[in-house]
Amino acid sequence: MIEARALVKVFQDKKRGAVRAVDGVSFRCEPGRIYGLLGANGAGKTTTLRMLATLLAPTGGGATVAGYDVVKNPEEARANLGFLSTATALYGRLTAREFVEYFGRLHGLPEDLLAARREQLFTRLEMNEFRDRRCEKLSTGMKQKTSIARVLIHDPQVMIFDEPTTGLDVMTARAIVQFIRECKERGKTVIFSTHVMTEVEKLCDRVGIIHGGKLLAEGTIGELNAKTGMTDLEDSFVYVVTQAGGRVA
Repeated sequence: MIEARALVKVFQDKKRGAVRAVDGVSFRCEPGRIYGLLGANGAGKTTTLRMLATLLAPTGGGATVAGYDVVKNPEEARANLGFLSTATALYGRLTAREFVEYFGRLHGLPEDLLAARREQLFTRLEMNEFRDRRCEKLSTGMKQKTSIARVLIHDPQVMIFDEPTTGLDVMTARAIVQFIRECKERGKTVIFSTHVMTEVEKLCDRVGIIHGGKLLAEGTIGELNAKTGMTDLEDSFVYVVTQAGGRVA
């Protein structure tokens, strides 16, 4: 399970002073479920995910990943977590295979298990045709598949996907959405962030809408539509944000 408890993150800005990027965000997601976190750019979504992934230390509140406190036990939390971000970089001079193997060894996988996991992922993500191509030569879709294989090589219990289909063609995006669905079917705990509402409607069991660093609304898609009086998720999202005084481009 993954749980956020009144998470707060304050950044110090030379011009604006203290900026409260995340303000008391709480939610939870259980195994075999996908939680969608929706927010416009600058809403606090990615900052929240980075705190859950132990990349940023919370200013206040707390969180647990697979039972491990992200502040007190960050190494144990990371061992049970896979985090894919739009900012994820690849080592250009390594091949896709070398890159994934490198991270498998960082997680301490024995060579036989590493090889088995690599072959399983490369086959499922249809990576074999470019497995020995340098990462700097890969297309955007190939790079994203390589990043996903890197995230999953140690078979984590909890996964966080931050806009995993951004910039991808339709076929590659569909393949990744299907793969995330399969993670749920395998009992994984998944946090999923995207701007594509159709992906949320296909995948997510519950949805949280964040704006101005606050979690404004939460529930199933049906519950959110009922609360807002709307008939689809995009309209509900726009309604919640604009009611809070925000703007949606």
